[in-house]
Amino acid sequence: MESKAYVMGLFDDEHKTVDALGGLAADPGWDVHKVHSPIPSQKIAAALNLKKSPIGYFTLAGGIFGFVAGFVLAMFTAGQWNLIVGGKPVIALVPFFIVGFEFTILFAVLGNVAGLILAMQLPAYSGLEQYDERCSGEHYGIVAACVPGEEKRLSEFFKEQGGEAKQMPPGGNSK
Repeated sequence: MESKAYVMGLFDDEHKTVDALGGLAADPGWDVHKVHSPIPSQKIAAALNLKKSPIGYFTLAGGIFGFVAGFVLAMFTAGQWNLIVGGKPVIALVPFFIVGFEFTILFAVLGNVAGLILAMQLPAYSGLEQYDERCSGEHYGIVAACVPGEEKRLSEFFKEQGGEAKQMPPGGNSK
């Protein structure tokens, strides 16, 4: 197993970050390990070529399950009480749509949260040693991996792109 060296590039502009990501992809010896951003960025996501999130499927499955569960619960409850009001049928479908709709919303939200937790593999405490606090405010950070001995060349690349370079050990705090 080959060990890797890590260098963080800190940028104060989203466009510089996207340009640096493009340059990192062009060099086969460098890999993007993590990207830290103070805000969600469509441009950075596009530059990383991220695959589509499966969370929407969890939401859809939760919504479908919720609608069926709400409808079945309303039918079961009405069947248990068997109250005939004004000659209307005990199991009237139209009012049950309201319960089904409410359960759809509830279970869609629960499915979304469950999907988020599973897809994001939360909680994730690994990688915190390769984080700079400035990425929570005004900076964008790219942690890139390279073979040992190329840290200087990778640092120079980040500086050429208009950023600040910082050596990151694989398992400790930043230098």
